[in-house]
Formats: sequence, structure tokens, C-alpha cells
Amino acid sequence: MINLSNENKVLLKNYSSLTILQIANYIFPLISFPYLVRVLGPEKYGLVNFVIAFATYFSMFTDYGFNISATQSIAINRDNETELRKIFWTVFFTKFLLLAIASFVFFSLVFLIGKFSSYSTFYVFAYLTVVGAMFFPQWFFQGTEKMHYITEITVLVKTFWLAGVFFLIRSPNDAADLVLLNGLSVLIIGVLGFVTAIKSFEIKFYLPHFSELISLLKKGKYVFLSTASISLYTNSNVFILGLIAGNEAAGYFAAADKIRIAIQGLFNNAATAVFPRVSRLFNESLEKVKKFLDKYLLIIWIAGILVSIFGFLFSQEIIDLLLGEKYVASVGIFKVLAFLPLIIVLSNFYGIQIMLNKGFDKEFLRIVFSAGLINILLAVIFSSLYGAIGSAVAVLIAEIFVTLSMWFFVENKHLLKNQERQIEQ
Repeated sequence: MINLSNENKVLLKNYSSLTILQIANYIFPLISFPYLVRVLGPEKYGLVNFVIAFATYFSMFTDYGFNISATQSIAINRDNETELRKIFWTVFFTKFLLLAIASFVFFSLVFLIGKFSSYSTFYVFAYLTVVGAMFFPQWFFQGTEKMHYITEITVLVKTFWLAGVFFLIRSPNDAADLVLLNGLSVLIIGVLGFVTAIKSFEIKFYLPHFSELISLLKKGKYVFLSTASISLYTNSNVFILGLIAGNEAAGYFAAADKIRIAIQGLFNNAATAVFPRVSRLFNESLEKVKKFLDKYLLIIWIAGILVSIFGFLFSQEIIDLLLGEKYVASVGIFKVLAFLPLIIVLSNFYGIQIMLNKGFDKEFLRIVFSAGLINILLAVIFSSLYGAIGSAVAVLIAEIFVTLSMWFFVENKHLLKNQERQIEQ
């Protein structure tokens, strides 16, 4: 049995690896961010993000929520070599099956719909991110709490990506090259991560039966539908805004949201690092998990409040520094989005850390699906009336709804007090 101090060392190491990974995923782009928004301009920057938002729907489909459901399975069975091998290959072949379906739908839409076909090269390049995401076994490394493997790969690849940005992107006409750079970097990271997992953990090949793939799809359907619903109020706003208000408005929103996402990433590190630990503690002792979560909640409350207040008060200075004078319209958007880090980290605490670990997948789905519908409705209305800032207000309202609903559910069900799982029939 591993003692608590050693477990905390593992958690700290995993969090440190995730923090470095976050630097690769967010800080590296943030270094290039002021350069790209100025070189591309709001219109082309908006187009790039519109295309990426479209491709993200298909990445989400192939991921199928495995970063949550498969992470749980790996965390619980990580000392069982046979089960680990079976889970790894079953998840991989399931994702490959989903990729085949996604590819047919994606390219049919791209080449049949005029708005997409006029920029078909952009979409083909963007699809490389979908293929890369299919290979990338983040769920495996999270479950085994060995995130340092993919951290090393990601930092190396992103370094070359950053050099490529400054060398290749010189004008708005190079927007397609940026999409290609993004796609290639995700594809390389995905393939290297896949190979690293197999070699480092000596995972022998296993060919699952088709029935096992179908069984895995059925088992994870609520988590998938939940993550798909979450995308309705996270990924959809840039896409809706681009359709209704045009690429320039999408550019103003995407630029402000990129900054918010970079800040949010620091909190996502903590949430990702503690999730497998919380999964295991729920299987061991309610007293242990409650003690752990009480400390975690206090930390994220304080950090979330400080970050959100700082972002709101200094929004003008942040936008001027990172985006420049062309993006003055992004200041008001960022003021609205500045409150999201606090709100989202709390919804993650009550929803993912507690509700999903306690088995309330259906209830979690109902909340995020309702929030997705609220966001879509408000985004369409507010984007039509108020443009980009209206879209920001829509996602803020949706996130507040999610957090309050999950908090109420956890408190009402006394999920950290009762040991027995109680699900409404």
C-alpha cells in the first residue's frame, strides 16, 4: 500500500507535468498570439477560429468522453496489466471506428455546402487535428497519473510549432498555413503519444471483438452526451457568431476568449490532476475523499475569485497589451468572459469531480444538455442583436446555470454525506 505522503508526491508531480503541458498548449500559443492577431487581422483570425471550431465538433465525437470515462477505468484498474491492455486497445479501436464515421460526415459537409467548400483547403488541414486527437491517449496517461510522458512530447512539438508560426505566417494570406501548422502539430503529438504509451507500458496488442466496441459505446454514452452538450456552450459560440455576424465578429470574440482559455487552463490542470485521485478515493473511503475535496474547494475558490476580479478590472490593459488597437471591440467581451474561470472551476468541482464519480451520469447530462440548449438559443438571439458581446453574455448565463444546478444537486442529494448511491428513478 502506497502511503499518503508518496501519493501526494505523485499528485504534485502529475500536477507539475500538467502545468508544463499547459504551457505548451496555451502559453506557447499565447507567445505567438499577439503576433497572429495583428498579422492576420480580425477577419482572417475569425475565419481560422471558425474552421477550428467546426473541426472541434468532430474531435469531440471521436473522443467520445473517454478523457473522463476511460480515465476512470484506467485509474481503477491500473495495477491490473491484463485489464489495462484490454481497456487500452478497446478504447483505441472504438475511437478508430468513430473516426471513420466522422470522416464521412465531415468531408460530405465540406464539399457539399458552399460556405465550407469555398475554404475547403482550410477544413482539410483542420481535420488533421481530428485524426491526431483520435490517436492521443490522454485518458491513459491521466488514469495512470503519468502525464509527464506526453508533457515532454507536447513541449518539443509545440516548440517547433512556435518557430513555424514566426517563420511562415507573414500576412493574412498565410491563414491556411496556420491551420496546417495546427493540424500537423496535433497529429504528431497524437501519434507520438500513442507510440510512447505502448512502448513505455509494454502494452501487448489485443484485438477486441466488435461487440466489445459496441458495449463500450453504450457504457460511455451518458458521458459522451454530456461532453457533447458542454460543447454547445463552449465551442459553439464562435461557430454561431461566424454564421450570424461574420468572421470579423467571430475574430473579436475568439481573440478575447483565447486569453480567457489560457487563464482557465491553469485551473484545468488542477481539475485534471485530481480527477483520477478522486475516482480512487471514492472507491476507498468517503471520509478520505471529503477531506481531500474540502481542501481542494477552498483553494480553487480563492484562486478563482482573485483571477476573475483581476481580469475584469484590468481588461482594457490586457487587451491593449495582447491584441492591440485593432481589437478595441474585444475589451467589453473580455469583461464578461473574465468571470468564467471562477464559475467553470466550480462547475467542474460539483459536476465532474463529484457527480460523475458518484455515478450520476444521467443527471449530469440533463444539466449540461439544458445549458447547451439555453446557450444556443441565447447565442442566436444575442448575437443577432448585440454581436460578439451578446455571444459572451450567452455563454456566461449558460455557465452560471450549470454551476448553480450542479451545486444544488450535490447539496440536495448530500453526496458527500451518504455512502449509498441514491439515484432518482
